[in-house]
Amino acid sequence: MKYVLIIPDGCADESQDSLGEKTPLQAANTPHMDAIARAGIVGQTDNVPESMPSGSDVGTMSLFGYDPLKFHTGRAPLEAAAQGIELAPGDWAIRCNLVTVVDGKMKSFTAGQISNFVGAELVELMQRSCCGSEHWKFFKGVSYRNLLIYRAREGKAPFAEDTYTVPPHDITDQKIDEHLPLGSGACDLRALMEKSVELFAESKSNQQRADEGELSATQAWLWGQGSRPDFVPFVDRFGVRSAVITAVDLLRGIGTLLGWDIIEVDGATGYLDTDYAAKGRAAMEALNGDYDFVVVHVEATDEASHEGDAPAKVKALEEIDEKIVGPVHEHLKSLGDYRILVCPDHPTFLRTKTHSHGYVPFTMCGLGVEQSKSESYDEIVAADSGDTIDAGHELMGRFLQS
Repeated sequence: MKYVLIIPDGCADESQDSLGEKTPLQAANTPHMDAIARAGIVGQTDNVPESMPSGSDVGTMSLFGYDPLKFHTGRAPLEAAAQGIELAPGDWAIRCNLVTVVDGKMKSFTAGQISNFVGAELVELMQRSCCGSEHWKFFKGVSYRNLLIYRAREGKAPFAEDTYTVPPHDITDQKIDEHLPLGSGACDLRALMEKSVELFAESKSNQQRADEGELSATQAWLWGQGSRPDFVPFVDRFGVRSAVITAVDLLRGIGTLLGWDIIEVDGATGYLDTDYAAKGRAAMEALNGDYDFVVVHVEATDEASHEGDAPAKVKALEEIDEKIVGPVHEHLKSLGDYRILVCPDHPTFLRTKTHSHGYVPFTMCGLGVEQSKSESYDEIVAADSGDTIDAGHELMGRFLQS
């Protein structure tokens, strides 16, 4: 038995004036997702508890079958796992974005998709500024995505459950003063963020971007803090050998902590220019091997929403359908018994350019899945289906049941 989960990140949305009062899923030409709907079922699931912030860390954890109210400690520890960074008891991981703030507003949470070279230089500047402390350690990542680790050593970390931070992608075009860290340890985080403003202004490579008409990083933004989560291995719960295909450290980290193999794909960028076909081919190759369960995650739909770009979101959905869903589904049919599931982690609204709470549509078909006679896969069909899962972490058990 082979299983595949395809995650079009943040694809669930509202109807759009620019799309003729259709959602992006309704507007997109997705014959292969619709074929799954006709062959199986369509429903809706709520992956993000109302009491938690909406984001892929919570949504995907739920989608993978783990109750975030029980297992979630923060986003950064998941990304630390992706980089092979071990967290000891008492250690905390913190996400470090390189961002552009103009006139006190969040202009870009990616600093204009800053290059790896400039990003690494800025992270090194921040590390040197902390060289007098044994506790702080910066780790460079990809582009604007980096990490800060607080090593507690024999002391106690300044952070606690009341430490409050805001993802920068949730406050695009908003005043940052209203969204600075609060609670335990907030003064330390604010001090580092303020210091970064001075350091980044001194970077010649960073300022060269501005001189060439590109966005430069004006400061670091610290958020997503947490300690190491304690997961039960996926194979112990569901009895399948698994792998995940993604360009996003967050998903790599969750997969690592669940005991999954991580499949790297050349050309997978985590952005709108990702190589969709390469991801589809990698999934089929993995299914030919020893893996029982393969997850394919695509970030492009979420990125389009963060930019408020409806046509780009529609195009990304069509690329996912044509180059991943269609070929992978056909390949599964050739392998024997299978199930395939398509489901986003959370809604990301074009209107607000940010993640939201609420139901997302899913569709699945394959061995043992009864036909519900749905004609298409979208939010409206899902809401009308009568198949609603209020606790999103229950969907995985239903999908993988024998």
